[in-house]
Amino acid sequence: MSEAEEYKFNPIASVDGKTVPCPSSYSWSLQDLSESDAGRTEDGTMDKQLIGQCVKIELAWNYVDSDTAAVVLNAFNPEYFTVKYYDAKDKVYREAEFYAGDRTAPLYSQRLGLWKSIKFNIVERKCRKVEG
Repeated sequence: MSEAEEYKFNPIASVDGKTVPCPSSYSWSLQDLSESDAGRTEDGTMDKQLIGQCVKIELAWNYVDSDTAAVVLNAFNPEYFTVKYYDAKDKVYREAEFYAGDRTAPLYSQRLGLWKSIKFNIVERKCRKVEG
């Protein structure tokens, strides 16, 4: 299978070089980073002073078994990890270092070993500089 075919249906191609199950929900966003003295003037004009942008991705895996939940949670557990992800703005797979926000996993049925969802976001560790 070619690299393009391998990633065809999974927007998270890899985490630290390892594949992870395809998420049920993938929401890509771009966060702006402004100079510390950015803000609105007294006449209401915004002086944003954009200096960088960071990717944030909200992820969810719905109704997963305990084995899958453990694979996902362990993959995103290190303090920082490298993710190969599909970039909505540039329409290509990119690789960057991320960290994870708080992770939640409500249990659906312990008897069945199912979790209702695994949800969290990942945020790019280093923003990319934006030139003028």
